[in-house]
Formats: sequence, C-alpha cells, structure tokens
Amino acid sequence: MKTNEWSLDRLLRFLIAVLAVVVWYFWLTWTVQIIAYVVAIAALFTSVVWFCSLYPLLKIQTCETKPMNKKIMVLWIVSIVLLGAILSFASAFFSRKFFLEDFAHMNDSYKQLLFNSGKEKRSESISYYEKLIPAYALFQKKYTDYKPYALKWDDTLDADLEKIARLLNDIKDGVYTGDLSITHKRLEEIRTIEQEMFKRNGFSMLAVALVDFHDIMELVIAWADSRDTQKIIDTYPLADEKLRAIELELNDERIQAIRKNLDAILDMAKANKLDLLEQQWADLKASFVKVYLIKG
Repeated sequence: MKTNEWSLDRLLRFLIAVLAVVVWYFWLTWTVQIIAYVVAIAALFTSVVWFCSLYPLLKIQTCETKPMNKKIMVLWIVSIVLLGAILSFASAFFSRKFFLEDFAHMNDSYKQLLFNSGKEKRSESISYYEKLIPAYALFQKKYTDYKPYALKWDDTLDADLEKIARLLNDIKDGVYTGDLSITHKRLEEIRTIEQEMFKRNGFSMLAVALVDFHDIMELVIAWADSRDTQKIIDTYPLADEKLRAIELELNDERIQAIRKNLDAILDMAKANKLDLLEQQWADLKASFVKVYLIKG
C-alpha cells in the first residue's frame, strides 16, 4: 500500500486516537462512546499504515520528501502516550470528584428530609421532599446513562438507583399526610443503600463528607473575603455541622487543622478583626486541600 501521510500527519492521528480513547472511556455515555470509539480506531489504523483512504478522493497527499528522524518520531510517540496516561489519571480523579459533588448536592435535601421527618416537622419535611424529588431524578438519569470510572464496573448501581427512586415514591403520602416517624424509618433504608454503594466501589464516607463540607466552606471563605462578619457568623453553624461529619470519620492532625482555621475565622468575625480574615481564610482553604488531595 502506497503511503500518503507525512510524519506530522501520523503523529496528529495518533494523538487524536489517544484523546478519543480517554474521552470515550472516562466521559461519554454509551451511545456517544461508539462515535469516539470509531474515531479512535480509524485514527490509530491510518497512523500505523501511513495511508488515509480519503486523501485520494480529495486529491490530497501529505508525504514529505524527507521523513522525520526516527528518534524524534519515537520521542513524540512516547510523549503522546505519556500525555494519555496523565489525562487518564486526571480523568479518573475528576470524574470521581464530580460524581461526589453531584451526590452531595442531591443528598443535602435527603439529609434535611431525614432530619426533619425524625423531628416530625411536617412543613419542613414537605419542603425538602419537594426539593429532593427533582434533584434525585436528575442524578438518577445522569448516572444511569453515564458511568464514571469509579463506578464503571458496578453492575448493581442501576438497580440501587431504581430502588431508591421507588422508596422516595412510596413515602410520598407519609411525608404529606402520614406518620412521619414511620416515614423516617423508611428514609433510613436509603442511607443503607447509599452506604453499600459507596463501600463496594471503594469510596469512603470521609470522601463524601469532605465534598459535603467543601461547598459550605467556600461560602464561609466568600464572606470572609468580602469581610461580611455577620454572614460568617450566620453560616458557621452549618459549616460546623458538616465538619463534625468529617470528624466522625477521621480526626487526625490534618482534620484538626481545618477545625482550628474554621473556628479562628468565627472568632475573628465576632471580634471584628477584619485585617486578619484574608490570611485566615487562605489557611482554611490550604488545610482543606491537604486533606482532600489525600482522602478525597
């Protein structure tokens, strides 16, 4: 077969193949994966055989008179493979991170519903139930169609998501008009399903708690950065609650540093020490990042 591709053309095709595989494997739903899969195979095959069947039809030829030095070619190929490995590692990390963030966002309404139903507060329970239902529907649809790397091989995930959806539908009457104490017990079943889902996929509840704390921590930081002491004071109780959830899972010196920095911001807000807030919120964020990179 006569070649019609030059060296740079081949390298670009190899790069496209690597990128398509990473995007296909880590980020796409099954239906779209097929397109990326075809692109990857076509780009890799034409790169290996030095021939593109479209070029004759388009009357294109990119062969160079002097091929690229073999050592340089190998160096480029190794660099592209290394890039693919780096992108794969980053994709595994961030797809897991985004899943946890989506879960924490959805699960916040569930926890509030669980808490208020346990206190038999009808109006609050109804309010959080009405927030939870659409939030869960979006979460279920997204992670039924798409599986992040951390959950890619979980054959029972769809069944668990459907089981939770049925439980939420079954407790509707209980939330609005029934016995809230019984409804609370049914809601506890959801937490058991979630915990089992995280355990079998290698997630720790600490990772979930860290993501849960992150959003409210960022809110505290925003108020500290704008020197709004009253909003810091108002937001602190929720941040404290979410940090306590982390402390229940782990309370080593790194977690204690987060606690120290969070409490220091509250103390400074109460004392109106505005000039010290910027450094303190930076210390809070840094202490959180140290834990999240290791345990998140």
